[in-house]
Amino acid sequence: MAMQMGGPEAQPVCPRDAAPLPPELAGWESRKPMTAATDGASLAGATLAPGAAVDLVLPPTPAVTYVLRPSRPGGSVSHGGMAKVVIGDAGTYRVAIGSAAWIDVVKDGISLESVAHGHGPACSGVRKMVDFALQPGSYVLQIVGNGAATLPLTIVKLP
Repeated sequence: MAMQMGGPEAQPVCPRDAAPLPPELAGWESRKPMTAATDGASLAGATLAPGAAVDLVLPPTPAVTYVLRPSRPGGSVSHGGMAKVVIGDAGTYRVAIGSAAWIDVVKDGISLESVAHGHGPACSGVRKMVDFALQPGSYVLQIVGNGAATLPLTIVKLP
């Protein structure tokens, strides 16, 4: 009999196996609603401050005109959107989201390469974390291919 990988013991039992959130994600539990931008003109109204956590309200993907064609396209039944992020201090920033949606960070029309990625702590609601090396300036965070109309999200500077 072959042993299956990822058997029942590999799956966390929440809340018993809940791992604590790292200090930089402390704001995850106090998210505020925010409506995503659907085009470049609406970005000013969808500004996400580093350290803040939001439940980003996303329109259906066909309603979004991204500032840069996403690295991965979203389907017609998925949801997506954008947020503006202004970085004041250079460093590594982590984008944490509550789904497996695709994340692009765009600066001056170029999609940046991530420097690391992983999963959030067990039972935390953080499904995906992607790190980017950012310099001071304005960036566009593009969310593509989310299955739901709301996405828990934060961007934080790593220590």
